[in-house]
Parts: sequence; structure tokens; C-alpha cells
Amino acid sequence: MDYITHLTERMLLHTAGDPKRAQHFLKVHAFAHLIGQKEGLCAEDQFILETAALVHDIGIYAAQERHGSTAGIYQEMEGPALAETMLYDLGFPEKVIPRVAELVGRHHTFAPNLPPDHQILMEADALVNLYEDGAAKEQILGVYHALFRTKYGRSLCRIMFGLPIEADSASAEK
Repeated sequence: MDYITHLTERMLLHTAGDPKRAQHFLKVHAFAHLIGQKEGLCAEDQFILETAALVHDIGIYAAQERHGSTAGIYQEMEGPALAETMLYDLGFPEKVIPRVAELVGRHHTFAPNLPPDHQILMEADALVNLYEDGAAKEQILGVYHALFRTKYGRSLCRIMFGLPIEADSASAEK
């Protein structure tokens, strides 16, 4: 069974009628896949990362309905249980579901020295959000310095947003 394909299809149904949300999770997944591969994640961590990338915003509708807001804190509250249910329904391996739920419940929570799957998920989401939100260059640089830690994530951000190479050396010093 191709778990990622089945989950992608289920998430497309979950976001039916909302192409912005569908395109968002597809783009986050694509960047997470790429960064994870380039950073050399083992197969299990890559699978967990890609699964979490697909469902990272699964709680956004429940957050809006229950809290009147799609703010990250509410997505983190509502998302884990929904992700667990969907993954169990699709027959995902039980050993990966708790970690995916944990990532969904913390995908807006930054801390120093995050595990690679969490760090890469945040970077992939940031790449997409910066573009979708039309962030100004100063905001992009701020996020770049504050959040990006992986070599390939930093490179993607510099390339995508035309940041100078000096931005990388300044970020690496942190």
C-alpha cells in the first residue's frame, strides 16, 4: 500500500472546495520531501516527515469552528486527534502515528535544537507561508535568521527569495 498517495487523496477530500488549503499542504509536502531527502533523513524519519507535512494543517477547520480563529495555537490544539483518526483509518503503521500527531501539535512551535523532522517541517511550512503571505524582504530575512537551520532549507530560502549569500553566513553564526 502506498500510504503517502492514499493520505494525499484523503487530504484532498478533507480540503474539498478549498483549493488554497489543498495547494498549501501539497507544497509543504513537496518542500519537506526535498529537504528531508537532501538532509539525508533515514527512511522512517522521511516517512514520518512526509506524513506530518500532508496533515500538518488538518486542524485548521476545527480551529476556525471551535475558536473562531485559524491561529497556529488553535491548529496545534485541534490537529493531533484529527490526524491520528485519519492515519488509523488509513491503516498507517501504529508506531509512526504518535510522532506524526506530536509534529502536528507543535508545527508552529519553534525551539532551539529541534529534531530534524520537526525542523524540516517548520522550514517547509515557512517557505510556503512566506510566499503565500507575500512577505516583504525584511520579514523573509527575519524568518530566515530565526528559523532556518538545515543547510538545504537555508539554500532553498535564499534561492527562492533572492537573498544574498551573506544571509547564510549570518544565519549560520546563530
